[in-house]
Amino acid sequence: MTLTLGMITMDSLDPGPLARWWAEQTGGEIVEENEGWFYVVALAGAPYRLAFQKTDDPTPGKNRIHMDLTTADLDSELARLVEAGASEKEQHTMGDFRWVTLADPDGNVFCISGMH
Repeated sequence: MTLTLGMITMDSLDPGPLARWWAEQTGGEIVEENEGWFYVVALAGAPYRLAFQKTDDPTPGKNRIHMDLTTADLDSELARLVEAGASEKEQHTMGDFRWVTLADPDGNVFCISGMH
């Protein structure tokens, strides 16, 4: 038997605005909404989806799993994400590879990097 990634799900006190934010940032669209407690975002060209579920007790502190996203123009994408409501946490460089750690409006950590 084999497992296949179907969805990456994030907990949130208010999942609707977070789902809309991620849909806008990734060029995706909300394809399912279940009475305000669970939203599914389909990503263009990706075989998996993002989901956002309402919970009264999101996991505190740094998330243990995070998304790594790539872009052809790291600096422009960084500026766009920060203007859209993400917060920059750290910049990193390893040789000629550079990436930035950010947090979405709910504080979920994710990274963006240039194409390597």
